[in-house]
Amino acid sequence: MKLVKIVALTSLGASLAFVGGCQALGAAESASSSNPSFQESSLPGGGLALPENERIHLSTNQKWVAAEGHLSDLIRLQWTADRAKPAISWADENGNDKTAIVSHDKANNPEQHDHKHISIETTMSPTGENKDELFTRLEIPYDTDVAEIRTHSSNFNVMDGILRVAAEGKRDIEFAKTGEDNATTPLWVLRTDSGEASGNAADANFNLIRYNDAGEAVDSALSVTRDAGNVGIGTKTPESKLDVAGDSIRIRESRTPASVNSPGNQGDIAWDDNYIYICVAKDTWKRTELNSW
Repeated sequence: MKLVKIVALTSLGASLAFVGGCQALGAAESASSSNPSFQESSLPGGGLALPENERIHLSTNQKWVAAEGHLSDLIRLQWTADRAKPAISWADENGNDKTAIVSHDKANNPEQHDHKHISIETTMSPTGENKDELFTRLEIPYDTDVAEIRTHSSNFNVMDGILRVAAEGKRDIEFAKTGEDNATTPLWVLRTDSGEASGNAADANFNLIRYNDAGEAVDSALSVTRDAGNVGIGTKTPESKLDVAGDSIRIRESRTPASVNSPGNQGDIAWDDNYIYICVAKDTWKRTELNSW
């Protein structure tokens, strides 16, 4: 591969390099004679603009081999200052940025931690507090053996594998209904509460929260403490292995053990029209008579 032509655009302070064989040179010369030249971009920051409806076609037969210089990277974006942010952005018909893919090392604000990620960004609501501002929706960090992919104000689907929800506060998986303009109203939420793990598996307990039609939380229909594994029904603070915040427990089907030695495990409970039966040891039942009042 050899350099065959350099066209200097001194008026725009830039240069273009056409790389290839003699056939490529002839094609480039033919294109330059039949098509309008590059022009200065009208978007903020200027730059070079191809004539409208023209396109760039890049191809390679090179492998991605570090020792040979990664010759297959036909487009390489590089930052040359520690807070620079190379990006590919998409603009609407008025030249307003709507989406972008950005990679950078450090945040604009020196007081913030280093970002070290590539991000997919889209604009916020045109009627919201941060009108038309590009906002990171998905970010993937680099310089790490395991990349923790993060989302912000984003909804996404996982087809298979593991879904992890990590945060410093409460951690939610929400089941919701969609309304007008994609507004959502929660129906159920799987949540670990906002308590921080303080040792001995305390705090960060699990809750299944139900919501009314207005999207207001009603109660914790089911909860499990992380330290003792206590299960609560209707309570977030169960104090025994099963703690029911209600006035009844129902066993729908009746059953009559055939004898005191019928198969059963300690703690099994059964009932019929005349007795309540409790298995007090393996295959050992006792009963108490039921009376009307």
